[in-house]
Amino acid sequence: PAVGDTSAVPRKPPDPAPPPLQRKAARSWLLLPVLACVGVAGVALLVWRNASDSLEFPEPREHVSAVGAPTFDDFAGSEACEECHEKQYEVWLSSTHGRAGGLPSPDVVIAPFDGRPMRFFDATVTPSITASGNYIFTVEQEYAEPVVFEVSGVIGGGHMVGGGTQGFVSDYPDGTVRFLPFDFIRDEAEWFCNTSVMDSWVPITPSLRLSDCMDWPPYRIVGTERRNDTCQECHGSQIVLTYDPEAGRYETKILSYSINCESCHGPSKRHVELADAGLTDEADDIAVEALSTRGKDGSLGVCFRCHALKSVVASGYLPGRPLDEHYSLQSWLVGDSPFFPDGRVRFFAYQQNHVYSDCYLNGSMTCVDCHDPHSQEYRDIWGRQLSDRFADEQCTDCHPSKAERPEEHTFHEPGTPGSKCVDCHMPYLQHPGIGDELRFARSDHTIPIPRPGTDDRMGIVNACALSECHADSTVQALEEVTREWYGEIKPRKAIIDGQTGTLDALDRVTAASILLDPEVQHPIAQVTALGYYVKQYLRPDMGRLEPAVVESLRQLAVADNLDVRSVALATLHFALGDSRETRRFLVDELRASGNMDHAVRARWVTAMHLFGDWLHEQGAFPATITVYNKALELLPNHPGVLYSMGWTYDVMHDFSRAIEYYEQSLAIAPNQPDLQLDLDIARENLAAPGRN
Repeated sequence: PAVGDTSAVPRKPPDPAPPPLQRKAARSWLLLPVLACVGVAGVALLVWRNASDSLEFPEPREHVSAVGAPTFDDFAGSEACEECHEKQYEVWLSSTHGRAGGLPSPDVVIAPFDGRPMRFFDATVTPSITASGNYIFTVEQEYAEPVVFEVSGVIGGGHMVGGGTQGFVSDYPDGTVRFLPFDFIRDEAEWFCNTSVMDSWVPITPSLRLSDCMDWPPYRIVGTERRNDTCQECHGSQIVLTYDPEAGRYETKILSYSINCESCHGPSKRHVELADAGLTDEADDIAVEALSTRGKDGSLGVCFRCHALKSVVASGYLPGRPLDEHYSLQSWLVGDSPFFPDGRVRFFAYQQNHVYSDCYLNGSMTCVDCHDPHSQEYRDIWGRQLSDRFADEQCTDCHPSKAERPEEHTFHEPGTPGSKCVDCHMPYLQHPGIGDELRFARSDHTIPIPRPGTDDRMGIVNACALSECHADSTVQALEEVTREWYGEIKPRKAIIDGQTGTLDALDRVTAASILLDPEVQHPIAQVTALGYYVKQYLRPDMGRLEPAVVESLRQLAVADNLDVRSVALATLHFALGDSRETRRFLVDELRASGNMDHAVRARWVTAMHLFGDWLHEQGAFPATITVYNKALELLPNHPGVLYSMGWTYDVMHDFSRAIEYYEQSLAIAPNQPDLQLDLDIARENLAAPGRN
């Protein structure tokens, strides 16, 4: 059936669990003596096999923080660093991290809280400052009493060159801190909101409804809570959000709304105590890590705490705890990815696109090779400050041959647009998910080769065709000039190119040799390729697959990268979960994950949940239920999967089963207002005439 069409869907889909094995009767009485002789041994063998070789997934382990894992009380704040690290503290204080937010004050707020109202179609919102100096928004709507939101924190300072904004949060009675839907953009000097109807940022005007703003009523909370849409721990420092089910309320702890020293260096309270006692020169462990000694991925991991999109594995993250035990940077990419196959931004993202670049894949480039971690100024790989953010030395220290006569490479006169390395290889591109009314352009951290034609066919504005360069030229003309200058352009990696549709006509085995290649050293592309392969070539419970495909998936399922490993396990479970041999492999690998059981299992379920969501979008509801059941095999109490299962039955008009799963989800995670509404509607539908 078509997406959303339930007319051809059975009311009660078949149970996705495989039928029990049936023992065949012996065809000859001559076998009876033999069976009698081996019967006792056979029973003993079966008992032993059931105990040690079960095909049931082991019970999930709760995530338990390692002994010595930092708590909120282990952090001292940046001011404690000043006495011994005065130089670093001073440059941090004036950096974009140091000024990333704060308590509302004239030094922090750039938006006009001057009493001039913002007029919506259905509301008037007035930003002002009270006589006692509090920053407030007064919301007036027809048929409702005015509501006043007091600003308790300021997020951002409009620092970003490609479009800088500032947002505001307010303390809520339930103990959460929530984002308000009134944002300010510096360059345009306009109030705006993120809309649900137009799915973009738009200025606030009398034609816009307040109800169209995605954050109205305020629901996005600061801190990580798996049951809610949150902004994690990034818009501030040392944010701890906990929920007390007995009290029915949250507790939010925030050390600072700036990005402080401990956001990168971890907890410093013990280090300060050692320093105050004069023991740092003698101690074997000075209680803070020297981040400059980290390897490539370790260095990136510090920045990816915030500069990456990620899904929650476990709540309660604080700097100093292993990031991959709390977040997955890649497993969610098997869904509706915000990236194009080559890593460029298709919707919205941060700077983790760097891991698609050859500078990372074939080199050692980290964020701090170009960005000074304390001042956020630009520097070369030797740590020398550069003249500005566009200086060629960011690139030519590693590519010295391009520095001597750059015009021979750029084909542009020095000082003109197109003559700088970053003009072509790191252009500022508007994030499509923001829309076009307000500027939100970010430098392309995939550091690509401009490919007029292939870029445009993928849906990306190629660097040559940007507005300040050759926007009036045709794609064909730009493609011809590029080929004339550089000859045949370096091809993209096969695993990337294969996700652009070029392999769709290939058979499953040939496509697997490209998309499921375990030898490719490109984890993020491997994860997205797994998702692509599932949607193009697989279906739930296929019974068997070609041996070459199974072998590739098994090799990926033992990869070092947690996300690759977990998504490969999910793929095998998706396609061959009804195969005894494959199920044995899956159970063994899950048991072998040991202390990382929760991390593997959560990533596995994330991928399986997204596969189910994709099937739901196709209208394949029985298959959707099969896949959600697979996810629940691993985490039976996953409130999100239970909610999705209920919603699928709801769409199928099987309201009694929908209610069953809705109630299970709410029993585990009571604070789900959207789910409560869906449950109430399902109950009404069940009680309607003809719904017995």
